[in-house]
Amino acid sequence: MKIVITGGAGFLGQLLVRALAARGSLTDAEGRERRIEHIVAVDQSQIGKLFVDERVDYVVGDIAASGFIEHVMEGDTDSVFHLAAVVSGAAEADFDLGMRVNLDGTRAILNACRKQSGRPKLVFASSVAVFGGELPPVVTDATQPTPQTSYGAQKLMSELLIGDCTRKGFIDGRSVRLPTIVVRPGKPNAAASSFASGIIREPLAGEISACPVAAATAMWVLSPQSAISSFIHAHELPAAAWGARRALNLPGLTVTVAQMLEALRAVGGDAAVARVKMEPDERIAAIVNTWPARFETPRADALGFPRDRDVESIVRAYARAYVSG
Repeated sequence: MKIVITGGAGFLGQLLVRALAARGSLTDAEGRERRIEHIVAVDQSQIGKLFVDERVDYVVGDIAASGFIEHVMEGDTDSVFHLAAVVSGAAEADFDLGMRVNLDGTRAILNACRKQSGRPKLVFASSVAVFGGELPPVVTDATQPTPQTSYGAQKLMSELLIGDCTRKGFIDGRSVRLPTIVVRPGKPNAAASSFASGIIREPLAGEISACPVAAATAMWVLSPQSAISSFIHAHELPAAAWGARRALNLPGLTVTVAQMLEALRAVGGDAAVARVKMEPDERIAAIVNTWPARFETPRADALGFPRDRDVESIVRAYARAYVSG
């Protein structure tokens, strides 16, 4: 079985590579359990072979470039995990770049899927940014997506294309709408939500972090570990479990910035919290405040998707994995 992961050199991409390598097998679109023989991690850049395993290869390139992803997939790809994206803040600042990667890149992957020898499974990392505007107090499975950012619109358009290609029989597609992922290690990125990891990550490393939104700002969040489990669970569910609705909202936690800081205090003490500086940024706040923070996810719950216990557990898991001492 050959698996292609776009965004494969990123944080979630690398966690997924390792999880699949450890798992060793997946089911294909026909429901047959098959051994994973080849994983291709695709990204626009990476440094060296990030994970050494004879089954794993790394390829550098632009998924929207003519012929690139088709060459990578080579007609024998069984499954695709499509994680690559221009993140929210960058997509809002550069409309053309967001459209090229987030929409045209998805179209290129779908076109390549149509040329495979079989019908590939495709798991798409969408976002709760597909919701926005005038929303009910709690978003449910019946809430109509009305994105208020270019990133959210591009994710929704990709979901619709994946659903249509599934209807046509080209792929077996599944789109999962990710909450904000916390805590991400490494350096801040261009996502409007980057601060949500930064106000935990940097203080635990003894560094100052700026928080651009008010302490009362609420967000819908998910741990990296639950995100990876969700990708694999989405892939392994039988097609009949999805039916005609090929996109769903993942379970998450509603937390405010203030609650995140209290979780930081429980793990890192008062000194860590003192390293967070409230520095309002109207541009970031305007984007974040369009995102819904309260969900009910009975469909995902019924399908067995994982759910985090609480934000302190998420912070403690990050500290165990990434904070020395």
